[in-house]
Amino acid sequence: MRQLLGRLVASLLYSSGLVGLSRWSMRRSGRHLIILNYHHASGGDLGRHLRYLNRHYRMMHLEEALEELYAEKKKVMHDQRTPLVLTFDDGYYDNYTHAFKLACQLRVPITIFLIPGYVESGDYFWWGEGRRLVKRAQVDNVTFDEKTYHLQQPHDRLQLTQTIDKRLRHVGSVEEREIFLAKVRQMLAVPTSVTEEEEKDRPFSWKEIREMQQSGWVSFGAHTMHHPILSYLTDPAEVLYEVRECRTVLEQHLGQEVRVFAYPVGRWEHIGDEAVQAVQEAGYKWAVTTMCNSATPQSDPYRLERQLGDVSRHWLVMAAETSGIWKMLSPLWKRVVGS
Repeated sequence: MRQLLGRLVASLLYSSGLVGLSRWSMRRSGRHLIILNYHHASGGDLGRHLRYLNRHYRMMHLEEALEELYAEKKKVMHDQRTPLVLTFDDGYYDNYTHAFKLACQLRVPITIFLIPGYVESGDYFWWGEGRRLVKRAQVDNVTFDEKTYHLQQPHDRLQLTQTIDKRLRHVGSVEEREIFLAKVRQMLAVPTSVTEEEEKDRPFSWKEIREMQQSGWVSFGAHTMHHPILSYLTDPAEVLYEVRECRTVLEQHLGQEVRVFAYPVGRWEHIGDEAVQAVQEAGYKWAVTTMCNSATPQSDPYRLERQLGDVSRHWLVMAAETSGIWKMLSPLWKRVVGS
């Protein structure tokens, strides 16, 4: 019901011209850069999103857009549309099968933040493992942290998934996380075979990355070596390693400088001052968060905000959100839907 209501409101905002008016107002209010933050590329209508964005915004690669944003002297642009960058975090395989294909077809630049440790191992990303491992468990009962879970019961399956997810999120080192994952896989007797459904969740390979790079439509940024939540790491040396080594490995494989970084998870409580310092020490020029806003020349280059993108959202909702009018009306919207 809430989703349907949201689509109806977005449709009214669009057809009334208020979305277009909000875009115009943003252009008139000074330099802005919209950075959208997607993850998966399949399971929705990314093509409709891209067609709309390409029609109403000046779409750019991230580094190019940031160079322009922070240039001392504003360029006189023939194209007066607000610049926008489409970013994808993590490097899911469906970024290759869906986003890359659409980028080439529609001639739209995109930027993907990579995790080299996962590219090299081919393992599934840790934040989806709780759900995946419980779903593929080959045992009926398992005792975990002195509690027995009966996996034929949906409630117990959900509870175990949440318990695993919580432990994975709050580990103090990458090594601790991998030891814990190995233990869970063994306890649940999870088979090593891959299902067709799981294929979209795997990371892509260096070969696929090079193919995307050579197209000219895909650029890349850094997202740590193994995607730990940086503020939860107990050793500052590991924070620096995750940030700096990621840049080193990417530059070796891509054959070009990598100057932009995305913090894993990316809200203030997940970053911490040590991570920001590590990003600066590693030689990056900019870093993006998952905090929601557009960027301006006054934005901290190491705490840049992005707007959430989601292929499952109707393109009209995405249009309203990107224009800024959705955020303007959000207090009223929360009152209406009661959240």
